Amino acid sequence: MAKTPEQIADELLAKAGYAAPGKKARAKAKPNGHAAEQSQIHIEDFVAYMPMHNYIFTPTGETWPASSVNARIPPVREGDDKTIPASKWLDKNAPVEQMTWCPGEPMLIKDRLISEGGWIERRGCTVFNLYRPPTLVLGHASEPTPWLNHVRRIYPNEAEHILRWLAHRLQQPREKINHALVLGGKQGIGKDTLLEPIKQAVGPWNFVEVTPRHVLGRFNGFVKSVILRVNEARDLGDFDRFALYDHMKIFTASPPDVLRVDEKNLREYSVFNVCGVVITSNHKSDGIYLSPDDRRHFVAWSALAKEDFEDGYWTGLYHYYDHGGNEAVAGYLANLDLTDFDPKAPPPTTQAFWEIVNANRAPENADLADAIDQLGRPDALTLGDLVAQATPDFAEWLRNRQNTRRIPHRLEECGYVAVRNEDAKDELWRVNGKRQVIYAKEELPLNKRIAAASERTSR
Repeated sequence: MAKTPEQIADELLAKAGYAAPGKKARAKAKPNGHAAEQSQIHIEDFVAYMPMHNYIFTPTGETWPASSVNARIPPVREGDDKTIPASKWLDKNAPVEQMTWCPGEPMLIKDRLISEGGWIERRGCTVFNLYRPPTLVLGHASEPTPWLNHVRRIYPNEAEHILRWLAHRLQQPREKINHALVLGGKQGIGKDTLLEPIKQAVGPWNFVEVTPRHVLGRFNGFVKSVILRVNEARDLGDFDRFALYDHMKIFTASPPDVLRVDEKNLREYSVFNVCGVVITSNHKSDGIYLSPDDRRHFVAWSALAKEDFEDGYWTGLYHYYDHGGNEAVAGYLANLDLTDFDPKAPPPTTQAFWEIVNANRAPENADLADAIDQLGRPDALTLGDLVAQATPDFAEWLRNRQNTRRIPHRLEECGYVAVRNEDAKDELWRVNGKRQVIYAKEELPLNKRIAAASERTSR
């Protein structure tokens, strides 16, 4: 006879040293089958968002036009014998000058405005805060052993850092962690399962999931998140992998302290850059790109496969989550000691980190480094300089226009970056009568890069 989910869960808990829940506890945890009574909508559920002259429905943060507000809310009495539409009453009595998203602040932030750099004091002004705190009731601070066993099973060497990173998201959601988690491994080993209690702990509405293509797109409402999960980083091609790496820099670390949010049908507005980024992937060699000098990613990679998990493992673990496990994980992480965790420090580099770095090292890099050495590693150089020193085959690769987008990234890996000519509209330099890009040593201060580029134009 097949085991029930409750029996499987009880066995997992027993192995972990937990007593199986009794029938009363199970009955209490099950939904009663009755929908919550629908609350009536009141005028107090709205504020007037003055920049667009529409109305924010405060329970969800969505904007309504005046016609919709007036259709749901009856006219409001003003004086003894006069009524006005609800929208007009809100304009006069519940206006907000801005909206933002900021953990730890109240829904209505009084006497302040948000600028590009942070808060400014402004008496009489109000900012509507789109952030909604989590509602999950914290469990006891004792260890949620089934979940901890799962984390340590798939990432035995990196588990402690992962736990502290996740705990920081619960304890300090308004503080930026200046590095992302990269959780990798084969499909079916439970990367999603590891994060499921975290989603409930921070609030599902504060846990946003996107694809790399979404991140590279125009709209970026996903930055309003305590945890931003970038799913399945793979198959982006060389250029898009570099583009994703560069584009993610502003999301994985601060500064900038404030980001501008661009969403459909809304004016841009400012939010605080506090999202914690988690990148998941099933592919190491053709997944994300990482630079050898990267300090923004902590990489954990699992050697397990889905066949390593016994029958009933997943059913039992999710049953544990649904019957007090989510609350236990939240309570444990909310009380985890973080005195030895510095959210601003570069993360430890792991073996998996270097494996990803080396997988992204193109064979052209060695040829490029050889050509630079032949030039004597000058402070500044041009593509023509490299062609003159390269082997015939590599010189042909440099001349190929299909490689135009790859060359700046390859040079950056060799320690050279493009220098803008601020005196020219196209930002190019004129060398030997031709407009060209000049690359200078990245280690040089900006003023010395410009000086080296300028000197190169005179040769």
